[in-house]
Amino acid sequence: MYKNEFQALIKKYLDGDIDVDELKRLVNYYESFQESNEWVEELGPEEVLKNKMLITILESLETKRKVELISFYRRSFFKYAVAASLVLFLGITFFYTRERLNPEPIIVSNAIEAGSDRATLTLGDGSNIILNKGETFKTGSLKSNGKELVYSKTPKKQAKTIQYNYLTVPRGGQYSVELSDGSKIWLNSESKLKYPEIFKEGETRKVELVYGEAYFDISPSIENQNTRFIVSTGKQEVEVLGTEFNIKAYKDEFNIYTTLLEGSVVLNNNLRKKTEELIPGQQAILNKSTNEIKIAVVETRHEISWKNGLFSFKNKSLEDIMSVLSRWYDVEVKFVDEELRTVKFNGQLRKNQQLGNILELIKNTNFIDAYEIKNDSIILGRKK
Repeated sequence: MYKNEFQALIKKYLDGDIDVDELKRLVNYYESFQESNEWVEELGPEEVLKNKMLITILESLETKRKVELISFYRRSFFKYAVAASLVLFLGITFFYTRERLNPEPIIVSNAIEAGSDRATLTLGDGSNIILNKGETFKTGSLKSNGKELVYSKTPKKQAKTIQYNYLTVPRGGQYSVELSDGSKIWLNSESKLKYPEIFKEGETRKVELVYGEAYFDISPSIENQNTRFIVSTGKQEVEVLGTEFNIKAYKDEFNIYTTLLEGSVVLNNNLRKKTEELIPGQQAILNKSTNEIKIAVVETRHEISWKNGLFSFKNKSLEDIMSVLSRWYDVEVKFVDEELRTVKFNGQLRKNQQLGNILELIKNTNFIDAYEIKNDSIILGRKK
């Protein structure tokens, strides 16, 4: 293999287009220039980590019959590619960014299934309707197929008074709703949305994300008598004309994150009377304590992966990762070793698998010597 072919494989690795055979060739080539000292100085000093990653790849290729590579994210391994990374297989790619020795693992595991489509709908009269995966429901202008609520587009002149509905998604759940104006909203685990059953004619369309996380695909104002659409989260209001964006506003988090994918939105800080306009690819971070807003450029795919059946983490601490997993699997997480909270990871995980599978993959990075699933709690630790 020549240098340009090696670099071509590196690019495929980083773009997530590499297959198993190409990965083998990449590993074999790396081993060959390790022996000949070719490019050694160019590749940098992290040989221990690189060797550990390569050994893991080789062992996985030899022992796993079915290997599905979902994606590979940009890390520096060589000077041209990924460093300090550990590739895990069986439908998951997971990386670690710190080095540690390999003590023998201790595992006590019970099956905890992934979350599913479920929610509670509260109607204007206060009655509750339980919505579960695969169970259909229909009443008046409202129907559900077991994963999505759909309100029929009833003429707005029939809405003389506003009747509010609430859609509450518990931990371990997810659900979506199509409002009477055609707007679609996806709710993540532990989220609650307040919205009118029918929007009043000629008035601003307004919903409230009471708490949690939601992805919004808003019907354009031109299709709704040029009325504005506003999403309130208590600390802020997001005004849109027709666009797609994500808001994360969990009660136990310090910030509210608003990420724009398409179109444009204007954020109004209710307390500071300050507005910020976002363009696609930007994220507004509102500190709930200081009410300060910071604007950052982000990779939107990481922010909305939950909607597409994935967990996607980029330079996230284990504490942040376990917070996400705890909502989806409805478990509590305890750290025996407090230092584990700050270990940084990158990677992508499928949501439709047992929690034990994910914990096993994280354990294989060798930062966690043991994990225990006890009732509805996860205990993470290291042997001393």
